[in-house]
Amino acid sequence: MRITLVGAGRVATHLVKALKSQHEIVQVFSRNLKHAQQLAGQVHAQAIDSADQLTSQTDLVIVAVSDLGIADVVGSIAAYLPQNLIVHTSGSTSLIALQQRHQRAGVFYPLQTFSFEREVDWLETPLFVEAAHQQDLTLLTNLANSLSNRVYQYSSQQRQTLHLAAVFACNFSNYCYDMAKQVVDAEQVDFSLLFPLILETAKKATNTDPKQMQTGPAMRGDQNILTMHQALLSQSNRPDLEEVYRLMSEGIFKRHLNKFE
Repeated sequence: MRITLVGAGRVATHLVKALKSQHEIVQVFSRNLKHAQQLAGQVHAQAIDSADQLTSQTDLVIVAVSDLGIADVVGSIAAYLPQNLIVHTSGSTSLIALQQRHQRAGVFYPLQTFSFEREVDWLETPLFVEAAHQQDLTLLTNLANSLSNRVYQYSSQQRQTLHLAAVFACNFSNYCYDMAKQVVDAEQVDFSLLFPLILETAKKATNTDPKQMQTGPAMRGDQNILTMHQALLSQSNRPDLEEVYRLMSEGIFKRHLNKFE
């Protein structure tokens, strides 16, 4: 399949690496030509920085830009590629948002966290596809199957719900790790001492219902420990962490309230 990538960030970079072995990357389009050249050079594609340079000799255009930029980007390239299938990689932007700008619209969403420093296991990464037309849905499904063993045809509403859950499971949990590191750094305690605990917690969450695996003072209703922890945060002059601790502890307690009834 001949594919054009719009964007040169983390998602686009990982997609290019994954697609290059089975498909042809024709062009990489970024408004920053240097970034386009760096990514295109990895797969001998043409680097461009203007929509009027896009070629129609491509089977698929993948728009891998931030959610805020999707509508404008699709609007700018649709005029030059009126007959081509254009998809975005967002978990939260609906298919309708693209259809308002382009008739042959679709979604190619990988449920994964991307960083330049780490490789992605595409075979185990869930891929979600959606399209305005059945033939395009088939094309996207075939493309997804060439990368992953876990391919799903989900509606925009299902995908948006999944993206919301992903924010809790990934973004919020990572911020919890960040807060934990702030707490131990303040007392010059080695953050790596928490690594076994972090890994074991993640393993349990993926093997068993997380509710059943909940532990800690809030789940036990141990008010003495809760008060002590909040006092420590208060003494360290971290009202932000103290507030997060209080809200999360209250949530855990309410979730497991039946244990005390």
